[in-house]
Amino acid sequence: MGKITFQQSGVLQKSEKDEKDADKTEILIPLQQQHEELSVPVRTRKAAVNGLCCMAFGLVVLMSGLVLASIYVYRHYYISQLAQENLFECRVLYEDSVYAPFRGRQELEESVEINLEDNYEQINVPVPHFGGSDAADIIHDFQRGLTAYYDIALDKCYVIELNTSIVMPPRNLRDLLINVRRGTYLPQTYIIQEEMVVVGQVLSVEQLGVFIDRLCGGKETYRLKHRSSRRRIDKREARNCHSIRHLENTFVVETLICDQA
Repeated sequence: MGKITFQQSGVLQKSEKDEKDADKTEILIPLQQQHEELSVPVRTRKAAVNGLCCMAFGLVVLMSGLVLASIYVYRHYYISQLAQENLFECRVLYEDSVYAPFRGRQELEESVEINLEDNYEQINVPVPHFGGSDAADIIHDFQRGLTAYYDIALDKCYVIELNTSIVMPPRNLRDLLINVRRGTYLPQTYIIQEEMVVVGQVLSVEQLGVFIDRLCGGKETYRLKHRSSRRRIDKREARNCHSIRHLENTFVVETLICDQA
């Protein structure tokens, strides 16, 4: 009997082929799963960009809020406090030995607003308790070198060159009034008188500056000149004259305004 061996060879060849085929086996991944794996980095990138945008927007909103809050604090607290520091309510006792020798000391009240930036002073004098003086609003404009008196009783304005020998500059007057407010300094009790006379009417108030225009605009305005300036005279021509008493130095000043003779 003989053995037939070619079948084993075929089997061996088939086995070798199967092993080769097994080595070449491919792993098939579904298309949807491949797409999901490839799209993961793209979504992560988009999320990071969106996060940065949201963060930048939040920072812009935060900075805007801080700016608006700073403006609010500056307007409502700093400016108001600065205005209060430059606004003074004054009460001064002085002696009028000529026209009220038996009344003793009289009291002068006024409010003073000082603007250091624009270099001007504004004084408001109410109606005095004992008469003898008119209520008035006064502007001392140091930039223009002019003083304007608005006599409230007459409803008239009077303008004259600024008398720097009597009127203290804004910063000096502010320091003086701060010391008076603290009680570290008391003004003198005497009166200095200055006499002025009307010399003509002012037709255009706008040329006198914005502060005087604000005070005298739409009112009869006249130009003044000094007659003299000396320590309290004994007699005066009271006819056609009006006086305004105010504090703009270490002493009380009486401004006597007279019409043309």
